[in-house]
Amino acid sequence: MDEKERDSAVSHAPLMGRRGFLRAGASVGALAVGAGAGVKAMAEGTPDPLITEMQPWASQWGDGVDATPYGLPIRFEGDVIRRNVSWLTADVVSSINFTPIHALDGTITPTGCAFERHHSGAIELAKEDYRLMINGLVDTPLVFTYEDLERFPRVNRTLFLECAANSGMEWAGAQLNGVQFTQGMIHNMQYSGIPLRTLLEEAGVKPEGKWIYVEGADASSNGRSIPLEKAMDDCIVAIKANGEALRKEHGYPARLCVPGWEGNMWVKWLRRVEVTSEPVQSREETSKYTDTLADGTSRKWTWVMDAKSVITSPSPQMPIRHGKGPLVITGLAWSGNGAITQVDVTLDGGKTWKVARLAEPGVAMALTRFYLEIDWDGSEMFLQSRAHDETGYVQPTKDQLRAIRGENSVYHNNGIQTWWIKATGEAENVEISSPADRGGAG
Repeated sequence: MDEKERDSAVSHAPLMGRRGFLRAGASVGALAVGAGAGVKAMAEGTPDPLITEMQPWASQWGDGVDATPYGLPIRFEGDVIRRNVSWLTADVVSSINFTPIHALDGTITPTGCAFERHHSGAIELAKEDYRLMINGLVDTPLVFTYEDLERFPRVNRTLFLECAANSGMEWAGAQLNGVQFTQGMIHNMQYSGIPLRTLLEEAGVKPEGKWIYVEGADASSNGRSIPLEKAMDDCIVAIKANGEALRKEHGYPARLCVPGWEGNMWVKWLRRVEVTSEPVQSREETSKYTDTLADGTSRKWTWVMDAKSVITSPSPQMPIRHGKGPLVITGLAWSGNGAITQVDVTLDGGKTWKVARLAEPGVAMALTRFYLEIDWDGSEMFLQSRAHDETGYVQPTKDQLRAIRGENSVYHNNGIQTWWIKATGEAENVEISSPADRGGAG
């Protein structure tokens, strides 16, 4: 068929009989193999005017290129937004909102959906007013402007950022009915910036320098101590995210990236890096961001975000609407220790497990998308996922974590999440006993 014949076939397709239309191309017939009841109904000749009759969008002009000078999602996706929990913190200027991971696919988080965490609100800091100081135990204290930073060689890395308090409300039991709220304090973006090592080498670190203290320009003066070894390894002073300037809420015009480590260390509006001989023992690493155990003592320097996963669909915010038949189970996995190597999925609360399909090989310190395609018979399921990373670490159950750490912590809950999928297709956040307790196989 030449180009003229193809154009003719397309222009007359709405006028063809439905059976004739389905017979016209093998590609349409292929859809009927796995797409479920909707395609079968088409093959049986059930009238569907949305495909057989001319529609308004095919007979009138659409918007011109000047209608949206900065592209925004179409209005039909207007519910795919960040959300917060009103009672979580005392005030919105010192609060968190959550990425709608239930409604996303792939691994890259759209910048406008990436969660926010503020200690004193998102500030407006212009590039021309930006300064970054390197001081302390260095040969030459330096102050960089934004233009100075742009002159240094850059790197690009896709990284996940997870708040240490992600899933923190679930320590004492199932609390929030939605994956956006239980695991939505996370994003995965491509960051572009200057290796922190490059800037530190420019200043010259003295032999007695063993730590750095990084501080933000906002009113909270949020600051964290980081071992010099980590700073010289893979930390980045980022000036772009997903190809564009950082958003205000993500630290415009420059922030720190600390791959694989808790989000509080990714200081926004980065203004100072002080080289020190020991940790500063700031508020954010003593009274906060330490893990309180059952006996009242606390684990300290728990920087790494251990391997974790969650099924994003089906889930409480993404119920099954199409009824029985082909079902795609999907979710995300990540590890601050390296690449994800395997994700297991169970339909029966851990009695039996299936190895999910990774969309792409795992990338160190980045989100990995997994899928498991099943034929759902309409019976209830207890969905869980379990991540493995390249170190051999396997994501634990919540009960395994609680046995060691109790329920007093707020941070670093990477336990397995359970969704109860009901026969109606609705989903609920629940907790269940281990398979051994229920007499099932491990």
